[in-house]
Amino acid sequence: MAATLNISQKDLFIEEISKEEIRIEETIVAVEKNEVFNAGLVKIINLSSLPFAWFPVANFLPPLLIMLFTKEKSQIVKQIVSLQIFVAIISPIIFMIVAILKLGSPSVMITMILLVLSNVCIILKNAYEIDRKQVLYYKLNFSMI
Repeated sequence: MAATLNISQKDLFIEEISKEEIRIEETIVAVEKNEVFNAGLVKIINLSSLPFAWFPVANFLPPLLIMLFTKEKSQIVKQIVSLQIFVAIISPIIFMIVAILKLGSPSVMITMILLVLSNVCIILKNAYEIDRKQVLYYKLNFSMI
């Protein structure tokens, strides 16, 4: 067999991975990372938090329920829900810190308004980026679900 292939017998026993095989494997990994999802449904899931932006403790419930009922469990939807859960956790903490500092009722009201506006901006910017590039502009480096 070695004589037919014009190589030494020693080379027959050495296992080598050709560069072509490595490229093919890398391509497969890249294809697996490109997740297919319904962009329209993802936008609806993202925008479903908007009516509850004023009540951060419940703003993650509509996207979570839509995700569960439609069975759209792509990574981008999980990031949307995780981001809203994070906002639901961090907003009351910020609000309580401002209230405990006793800076006065104008500062408490301003804090509430800024927290709601920041959540609205996050939702709208993510909806815009989903529409344009099918990615999230604001996302966490981890997933809570």
